[in-house]
Amino acid sequence: MYKFEFISADIQDKIHQGIYPVGRLLPSENDLAKTYDVSRETIRKAQKRLEDTGFIQKKQGKGAIVLDFARFSFPISGLTSYKELQESQHFHTATRVLSNKRIAAPDFLVGEDGVEAGEPFIHLIRAREMEGETVIVDHDYLRVSVIQDGVPDEIAEVSIYQYFEQELDLQISFANKEIVAKKADDIDQKQMAIGPDDFIIQVNSHVYLEDATFFQYTSSHHRIDKFRFAEFARRTAQ
Repeated sequence: MYKFEFISADIQDKIHQGIYPVGRLLPSENDLAKTYDVSRETIRKAQKRLEDTGFIQKKQGKGAIVLDFARFSFPISGLTSYKELQESQHFHTATRVLSNKRIAAPDFLVGEDGVEAGEPFIHLIRAREMEGETVIVDHDYLRVSVIQDGVPDEIAEVSIYQYFEQELDLQISFANKEIVAKKADDIDQKQMAIGPDDFIIQVNSHVYLEDATFFQYTSSHHRIDKFRFAEFARRTAQ
């Protein structure tokens, strides 16, 4: 771990503990450099990571303001597993497998990407908990012709992508994503303790291997008050 990564993680812990309260300024770059016995450039790198993950906002002439970390920042683009996001943003979580069974291809996938009616898929449903609350319900539809024997529950509770890439040697390459707001379904309501009139943010992804083979459809339902979806964008000259 680089020094700036350690410092970023340590400051995040202090924010969670309330040592650096939300809405207040972090110590100055000079003070932090003295505290951690590093250069100001290392502190800037650590603060850049904190800013990218939504923990602080730097303001010219004022310093770095601590933001409300109750909303976790998820990237819009990119193809990152939940475990990788957990590790990069240092939030503590648990995963419960609600269902893990073989089904026929759902109607909404039939005819897309070569999926045929009756083709076997694994339907995996998982609940993601933070601080004792379920804040995400993930639905994964996994093509049996690619993953073959399915995913054991004990692996699904940790990381299916780690299993796919390291055990099955799959080369996961790209995804097409859409983000929509929808009313919570029965599973969302039960798991997230929300009502039938409440909305969730639903992120749907068609995921492909390096050779462009479609192998996974994911519908990830997020409790709307716990997440923000962020991406860096740069305007190009017209």
